[in-house]
Amino acid sequence: MVSSYPLMATSRRVVEALRRRGIDAILSRRFSELRKIGNDYDMVIVVGVDRDVLKAFHHLGNNDVPVLGVNTTETPSFLASLKLSDFEEVVDKLVFGDYKIEECPRLKPTINGASAPYALNEVAIFPYRSASLMEYKLEVNGEEVWRDYADGVIISTPLGSTAYAMSAGGPVIHSGSKVFAIVPVNSLDPARRPLIVPQESRIRITEINSRYQCEAIIDGVYRRKISEDVSVSLGPHARIIRIKEEHRMSEKIIRKIEISREIAKMPPSAKFVLKVLEGEGPLTLKAIVKRTMLPTRTVQHALSILMKKGLVIKTPNLRDVRQDLYRVKRE
Repeated sequence: MVSSYPLMATSRRVVEALRRRGIDAILSRRFSELRKIGNDYDMVIVVGVDRDVLKAFHHLGNNDVPVLGVNTTETPSFLASLKLSDFEEVVDKLVFGDYKIEECPRLKPTINGASAPYALNEVAIFPYRSASLMEYKLEVNGEEVWRDYADGVIISTPLGSTAYAMSAGGPVIHSGSKVFAIVPVNSLDPARRPLIVPQESRIRITEINSRYQCEAIIDGVYRRKISEDVSVSLGPHARIIRIKEEHRMSEKIIRKIEISREIAKMPPSAKFVLKVLEGEGPLTLKAIVKRTMLPTRTVQHALSILMKKGLVIKTPNLRDVRQDLYRVKRE
């Protein structure tokens, strides 16, 4: 069991529910403590939202213990797919092993020659300032594929193909496909298209240049400045616990197409704010203004459009109750 500090009271209730069923549960205050756990644990339960589940996987590293995400909101997401209000009803399923484990491939990034957390969704490379051009060279298995001028480039897993990569024009990849997608973001070359490569490929982004410092962003959570290059290969699979029946892949694709049509009709400022939230994760209004460099009133109008269309939700900032957090609503 792990939870960020502001959610400790909620996590204690989850622990108590487990203990009443005779399950030995340990409450952890920090994600970093996951690095110390051994393989003798049956599962890790993360109380929070998708971002928290991603953090848990980053700290678990090579440990293949399965993870269950319990969402603290009433809107279940893809990784934190179990609502907190439903947890009591499914404890017996956990006791008797009445659940499925989904095996999801991860990306193993090397940044400036040093290892970084495995990516469950994507490795994104962008200049620090949003909507700024960067130049880079793409190599696959040691062979140069292209040189490009673009806002950035995304390397996505099948799981991440319906997240940030799709909004950048990437394809939807079926969960069982053994491939990764390389998606250029707003390339100056109109002929540049997303590239699908086998999972065994060695992907390298090098000769990265921009007016602003470029950085690698892993799952919208982890960041590292790039001084040399970024290499990506297949990492160990993540194991996600699924208790309830998930929507069929076809339903997800249809929903994503509907969302894409809605996005196409929005003003540029709303598209820009949505892209920043997809890449950065949850942000306050002040942080969005700083990252986009748009006027506050323009950002507020863009957020109102995104929330009205159900693409962005506003949640309390548990670390500062005076501010709200805006986050992309995940299906």
